[in-house]
Amino acid sequence: MNSFNLYNKTTLEIAKKITTNYSTSFSIGTRLLGASIRDHIYAIYGFVRVADEIVDTFHQFDKQQLLDEFTRDTYLAIDRKISTNPVLHSFQHTVNTFNIDRSLIDAFLKSMSFDLDKSNYDESSINEYIYGSAEVVGLMCLQIFVNGNKQQFEQLKPYAQSLGAAFQKVNFLRDIGHDYNELGRSYFPGIDINHLSEENISSIFKDIEHDFQHALTGINRLLASSKFGVYVAYVYYYNLFEKLKKNKHLLMKKRIRISNSKKLYLIFKAWFKLKAVSYE
Repeated sequence: MNSFNLYNKTTLEIAKKITTNYSTSFSIGTRLLGASIRDHIYAIYGFVRVADEIVDTFHQFDKQQLLDEFTRDTYLAIDRKISTNPVLHSFQHTVNTFNIDRSLIDAFLKSMSFDLDKSNYDESSINEYIYGSAEVVGLMCLQIFVNGNKQQFEQLKPYAQSLGAAFQKVNFLRDIGHDYNELGRSYFPGIDINHLSEENISSIFKDIEHDFQHALTGINRLLASSKFGVYVAYVYYYNLFEKLKKNKHLLMKKRIRISNSKKLYLIFKAWFKLKAVSYE
């Protein structure tokens, strides 16, 4: 292995480490993807995670400056096909390998900037935020799943967007107390977070359920190399959604989680279900 290949390998290992450390559920799903695409999904998650940490965690620093520098360095890395920032180097390698559309990256970084100065959303702006912060991440992954096949990408695009939206809305619901009380943010337009009514909650649940059901159609059409990993992520998030519904009275008080033992059970359950479907 020459020195540059070693650098490529090392940067991907760093992206994988970030994924493992920050998201048990995402790292489990990614590990279940085909070997040929797995590292590229780690690269996308590493990029997304660092951007998210800038706007959500680094409060003692100038977050606007950090995000501006990160944005500039992202595009430099893509154009130069190299970066001394390991996260951006692994990301640019994936972007250039699969020719990931720049507009997806633009939309993602724009949504990250919203979290610096926007605390409330109307219907239009929240749709833009969800598209940029979640749906485009699903679309980046989809370009990898279909190996750049444009026809397959267009066919599966709406389902990938629904899956990204479902995941993000579940995150909003899970973190509703923290986002409002600690960060002063609300991602539910027209709803008074301090006075959540049964009607409000029911409307939120119905919207998320619709996204999940639509997304499942697309998952069933994925190639074998990506179907299991994506389906496991779907099953995990859907079970988290079900737990949030059962504990709706605790939404503002605590962060609802799925235990690691339950996550393992869900993996086996998803595997058996896919096997059963494949034999039908």
